[in-house]
Amino acid sequence: MIARLLALALFAACIATAPAQTSPAAAPPKQPLADLPYSPSLDLTNLDRTADPCVDFYQFTCGGWMKDNPIPADQAAWSVYAKLANDNRQFLWGILEEDAKLKDRTPAQQKIGDYYAACMDTDAINARGLQPLKPELERIAQISDRAGLAAFLRDGADRRGLYFVNVGAEQDAKNAEMMIIGIGAGGLGLPDRDYYTKTDARSAEIRQRYVAYLAQLLVLAGTPQTQADEQAAATMKIETALANASLTRVERRNPYNIYHPMKIGEIDTLAPALQLDSYFESQKVPTSSLANINVSQPKFLQALQTELDSESLDNLKAYLRTHALNAASTSLSSDFEDAQFAFYSKFLRGVPQMQPRWKRCVGQIDRYLGEALGQEFVARTFAPTTKQKTLEMTEQIEQAMQNEIEHLDWMSDATKKQAIIKLHAVRNKIGYPDKWRDYSALTISPDDYFGNVVRGRVFDYNRDWAKIGKPVDRNEWDMTPPTVNAYYNPQMNDINFPAGVLQPPLYDPKEDDAPNYGNTGGTIGHELTHGFDDEGRQFDAQGNLKDWWTPQDAKAFEDRINCQREQYAGYIIVDDIHINSKLTSGEDVADLGGTLLAYIAWKKETAGQSLPLKDGFTPDQRFFIGYAQWACENQRPENLRLSAITNPHSPGKARVNGIVTNMPEFATAFGCKAGQPMVKEKVCKVW
Repeated sequence: MIARLLALALFAACIATAPAQTSPAAAPPKQPLADLPYSPSLDLTNLDRTADPCVDFYQFTCGGWMKDNPIPADQAAWSVYAKLANDNRQFLWGILEEDAKLKDRTPAQQKIGDYYAACMDTDAINARGLQPLKPELERIAQISDRAGLAAFLRDGADRRGLYFVNVGAEQDAKNAEMMIIGIGAGGLGLPDRDYYTKTDARSAEIRQRYVAYLAQLLVLAGTPQTQADEQAAATMKIETALANASLTRVERRNPYNIYHPMKIGEIDTLAPALQLDSYFESQKVPTSSLANINVSQPKFLQALQTELDSESLDNLKAYLRTHALNAASTSLSSDFEDAQFAFYSKFLRGVPQMQPRWKRCVGQIDRYLGEALGQEFVARTFAPTTKQKTLEMTEQIEQAMQNEIEHLDWMSDATKKQAIIKLHAVRNKIGYPDKWRDYSALTISPDDYFGNVVRGRVFDYNRDWAKIGKPVDRNEWDMTPPTVNAYYNPQMNDINFPAGVLQPPLYDPKEDDAPNYGNTGGTIGHELTHGFDDEGRQFDAQGNLKDWWTPQDAKAFEDRINCQREQYAGYIIVDDIHINSKLTSGEDVADLGGTLLAYIAWKKETAGQSLPLKDGFTPDQRFFIGYAQWACENQRPENLRLSAITNPHSPGKARVNGIVTNMPEFATAFGCKAGQPMVKEKVCKVW
């Protein structure tokens, strides 16, 4: 899955020469929103008119926003997208408050209302303390041999997975119509394998603090400090071995690097200690499905086998114990939750204050009951006219892409033909699913928060395993309707725009077309272009991993995206850390292609119209300002450092300035001259 703003509120970065704006004090408690607030898609107050758009367009369009929108105390970053997501969540808060109290409720209202009531009952949660997790910890304590460890993993997988690996249903990369078993690398507690392998002082400090955090969890669970320190160190040793055997994020961008179909016998030979044959038997997996299982990282499984075979049983049990505590900490009493916040949010990302309880509860419900909550959101916020206009814009941008493909001077006719076939096969999913998810099998209690979390996991687990060996459901969504994001799925060959991202200021029905095409149109073009980026282009019209490019065309494509890679590698995120443009190139190519396609579609839509000046700006200027203002943001330095390792998106400033410098249409619109920073002598162009 490739999202334009994947986890933007968490991990987006901005290239800043000044410290990030931060909140001077904790904001007073907020109340639920009865209606979503309105913000225009082109906001003049966001501008910094002291800046020259030809010198720094990002500062010109976002300087006012950055000044007026300090980072809230409970956030690692703040952006236009994050602000809208926060508004959506505050609106959902009101829905949940209402549904928790209603007496005459629909089944969906009962589930989301009771989940919310249980989640908000902190007195009951704190009174239970560690009690809900004790059965799991006792099961770990009772493991007496390695066969018992494999049985422990197998017997509780529906509640918490297999600890060391991620196993479940996935679309077969070379037969996109079928769901198969996929086995992926896992087992790490830090955000990325690089945190275990880098040797700089900051990475060493993070590892030290992580071990101390794990020991803290063990002490909270009743382990003496000395033993806790030993068990935390043992866990770190195992995780480091697994990290060293894991692929990097850049390596995982190549889908061929993570596609290794195997039979169950081959997997059992690779990692016999896991006893996966017994595990799949317990899941009643059809025999036919055991002949084609994708192991994304075979070397990881080999390393895991070494750990399971050579590490002492006590060390392996220590690993299980710390991971059980870490995974459950946000569902236990406040002392566990506070410990996790202090490490992952305060230390790693610089967030001074935990989010209020209501916000965390809304997020939990969106995670486990997202389409039930989404029905309530859509009914109150999403107009049919918005869906229709978005579909029209999408069709126009698809036509613009077809025209661009047909006139490319570097692509052969044979590849062009396949590209257009794929383009016409893209499915456009707007707003919400055609069929809502059925949660009738999920039991939710108003007085059992931990139980609700566990039952939510079991529900998802059972639903996932039920897909194996069956045809792919192409109507399924991977984001919930209130989500402020959008994505392209290369195996489904579809673009998805939840209702949450089609709200002002991102899509503004009160505004003229120029900023809407710049903003939402740019997003549509971005997602569409993902089908033809360095990763997406390797899948055909049906979503199969298949090379449909001639070698000459593939080389010509790489030459063109290398132009952007070289450009973006020169941008500094924070300190002396540069953008890892090999990681971000897919998003960078989509930004450039998407903005150009949106511009072409807007020009065709408004051809022959006499478009007036508005607020002192020409229509073309309004298009580019509308495009840029979605990217306004502030970031904490700690979050910038984390983002540099984990985020496949370039920083906000690069996503604006890096794009407009490659579009001569921008220089014409603002009268920029050769030699100015926003004018490149040699522009990068792919599509």
